[in-house]
Amino acid sequence: MSYYHKHNLVRKEKAGSEKVFGIQVNLAADDTFTKLIGEEWETTHWYTTESERDDAFKQMSERHGYYRNTDSPTHILKRISR
Repeated sequence: MSYYHKHNLVRKEKAGSEKVFGIQVNLAADDTFTKLIGEEWETTHWYTTESERDDAFKQMSERHGYYRNTDSPTHILKRISR
């Protein structure tokens, strides 16, 4: 496997490992962004270990500093496994 772009989400040392723990990301039904990307939009991030997934879930769940005080993130995170 070639690693052409440095921004790839796959770390080279874990590229061949099986990823069975995931985080499914959806948007709330009333999120106005769904008008641009569709109501059925979702994405999944996969991890090799449960602890990696749980660490990422915690980080993704936190309110990040780039939100305005009046912003309320409406993404929905769900822990999943294959």
